[in-house]
Amino acid sequence: MGQLVDGVWTKGSVSNNDEGGSFKRLASVFRHNISEDNDMYIPETNRYHLYVSYACPWAHRTLIFRKLKKLESHISVDYIHPDMLDMGWSFETNFPETTGDTLHNKKYAHEIYQISDKTVSTKATVPILWDKKTNTIVNNESSEIIRIMNQSFNNITKNYDDYYPVNLRTEIDYINDIIYKNINNGVYKTGFSRTQNSYDEAVQKLFSSLDMIEEKLENQDYLMGSVLTEADIRFVPTLLRFDSVYYLHFKCNLKKITEYKNISLYLKKLFANDAISSTTNFEHIKRHYYFSHEHINPNRIIPIGPEILF
Repeated sequence: MGQLVDGVWTKGSVSNNDEGGSFKRLASVFRHNISEDNDMYIPETNRYHLYVSYACPWAHRTLIFRKLKKLESHISVDYIHPDMLDMGWSFETNFPETTGDTLHNKKYAHEIYQISDKTVSTKATVPILWDKKTNTIVNNESSEIIRIMNQSFNNITKNYDDYYPVNLRTEIDYINDIIYKNINNGVYKTGFSRTQNSYDEAVQKLFSSLDMIEEKLENQDYLMGSVLTEADIRFVPTLLRFDSVYYLHFKCNLKKITEYKNISLYLKKLFANDAISSTTNFEHIKRHYYFSHEHINPNRIIPIGPEILF
């Protein structure tokens, strides 16, 4: 995948690895908030639009929150093609459950970034939260988009369910940090490592953290005990992709999620939630990873398994 440099798309692979071979994720560049006291971006029905890929775990978070918070009739959405090749994410519609770009009729996601900022230097990632009124990107950081969805539209939807409650925020932030560094991003650090040492370090942290969570879930239903929170929603997209993609494709093959008794039961419980199961598309997930990462899978062969049972 290429990237935008001073507003111009640069084709080909751009390395995000440090001198030791470790993968480094670039920071998101659009970081605006939506709130009733924000002069620029206030909550309104049908003003905002999501660009997502079913394949992307970061985008998956936002789809889950959109469903949980009853925002489907308030925030519209476009579903990108699962292939991410030299031109980045594509709006081609020759794959099931893709929509194209219904707002601008563009061919690629990086063109959405160019509309917003003609000189931007960034990866053209999803999710993208777009403002139809000002014709610009509000935010492309998934962790912030889900916070916006959690609280900013409550007076419109009358849905006051809170997945980031004040009394649990310190604990949520703590577990979020571990899961992001070692698991959400840890699978990428493992799969995109360029040296044995960087791989060994990443994979050890990944499975040490999974072991810790396995123990944590021994006597509780969710990461925060008996209540579903943001922490679970940030965790579940990685779990859903683990056995079918990360185990083989990213060499995260010390154990499968199905070999963790407590995490497996936890995942089944989460998948029973319609906001999670209805936004999970394994066809898109497998196609994206095995077809897009030519440097890992040069023949682009997509494995037939494993059978996913929830």
